[in-house]
Amino acid sequence: MAVSSYSSQKILSFSSSCSSFECRSDPDLSGSARFDKPRISAARVIGASTASFSGLSSLIFRFPPNFVRQLSTKARRNCSNIGVAQIVAASWSNGVGSGSNSAAAAAASAAPAPPVPVEITSGDDIALVDGLKNVQLEALADLKNEASFLSSDGSLAIHAGERLGRGIVTDAITTPVVNTSAYFFKKTAELIDFKEKRRASFEYGRYGNPTTVVVEEKISALEGAESTVIMASGMCASTVMLLALVPAGGHIVTTTDCYRKTRIFIETVLPKMGITATVIDPADMEGLEAALNNNNVSLFFTESPTNPFLRCVDVKLVSDLCHKKGAIVCIDGTFATPLNQKALSLGADLVLHSATKFIGGHNDVLAGCISGSEKLVTQIRNLHHVLGGALNPNAAYLIIRGMKTLHLRVQQQNSTALRMAEILEAHPKVKRVHYPGLKSHPEHHIATQQMTGFGGVVSFEVDGDLTATIKFIDALKIPYIAPSFGGCESIVDQPAIMSYWDLSQSERLKYGIMDNLVRFSFGVEDFEDLKADVLQALHAI
Repeated sequence: MAVSSYSSQKILSFSSSCSSFECRSDPDLSGSARFDKPRISAARVIGASTASFSGLSSLIFRFPPNFVRQLSTKARRNCSNIGVAQIVAASWSNGVGSGSNSAAAAAASAAPAPPVPVEITSGDDIALVDGLKNVQLEALADLKNEASFLSSDGSLAIHAGERLGRGIVTDAITTPVVNTSAYFFKKTAELIDFKEKRRASFEYGRYGNPTTVVVEEKISALEGAESTVIMASGMCASTVMLLALVPAGGHIVTTTDCYRKTRIFIETVLPKMGITATVIDPADMEGLEAALNNNNVSLFFTESPTNPFLRCVDVKLVSDLCHKKGAIVCIDGTFATPLNQKALSLGADLVLHSATKFIGGHNDVLAGCISGSEKLVTQIRNLHHVLGGALNPNAAYLIIRGMKTLHLRVQQQNSTALRMAEILEAHPKVKRVHYPGLKSHPEHHIATQQMTGFGGVVSFEVDGDLTATIKFIDALKIPYIAPSFGGCESIVDQPAIMSYWDLSQSERLKYGIMDNLVRFSFGVEDFEDLKADVLQALHAI
């Protein structure tokens, strides 16, 4: 450990009013030699008086740049408890204003009071913290290197952004919710250092929060992305992404089957900025090539699988074609989840999710996220900071909580949906089933190449009219009739009514929305219970 040590322990005295406390590091999971948990004892402080310290909660620690695991590089400066001790603030610099080229920062720095040395015991050694200013813990490794021992997405969903290092110093297993609208600077010099990029920190709640950073790091780990930005909803993520990456007068390519609100934004809002769109069938690669050749295309944006017919786009082929013409590719992978499909590894530049759905997984939170390269995500993040739509830290905590069981839920939902799709396809009262896991699906061959599971949603057409389909849905006892999907509870809806009821039947048919279409999101209930419920409801029509 690259800190000052002593072979013999010194007996230190401190005010009897202060109880002992521990200052713990996050666990070293790299497999290398690690140091024991350092402890600051009330009996080991030299020269401190009750006049100087009325309580340990007022102590201020400053951490240098190599202190990357106890306070992660993205988390900056936060407040939390360690035992009974509260770290009120932390700074990356070894001394505010030291080595600064800014005359203003130097002028704002006040002369520090004489330091009070504190010794931290580590086994038989004692490490000196010089006046609570320098804590050198070089045994703490980089997060990405530490993550290498986690071989599965399930483990990453649980530990990424937390056990591997988070920006909130705490002994709690779960990530604390940091409810604050703004972050303070102790001195003007700190603010100037932050503005001149010598100091990392949060500033205002709309620009970031330690709890939401944990969500972003988890999703980045699952997607293999350099960066992720989380927002207040999936539509917020979609619209901000389009506005950030498509210039005025630009051109985009999208697909016929997609979420209706996305289509409305493309058809009604983007034209106000002179942005035009080519709409193609998800499998029409000739149409894509024509659009790329005839237009200066900025962006290709679609879902895969799509909503509600679960069509699949050949992400690798689309990415190759678009990149030859300099176009960005963004794939909405909400129906796939980061576990079933890795759009970035297939060649896409960005992957977007409505985290409201499978990622959150409990039907209790709204959120959206975009992952990709640092360069592209920064462009989107900068506009997001202007437009707002920040995710509440309480909502971020719900997503963190939900992601702990993501792999378990998705495995169950993949299995149930595939088995139910096969049963439905063979049922005499079902005309057609739309599910990429079935050989009858038009892009089944693509799905088997780029997906490891086919998702928890099945769309199918009942052999009947609007009324017969309503009768089927109303006969179901387990699923809720609701406009979402991906949660623990099964959800069913009739798109003609739930999403397109404001259009006439003929207008709905232009989008392929038939009156007998059903979208069924299978939850994590027992398969046999769901099977029995669906079969009895079909029997009722």
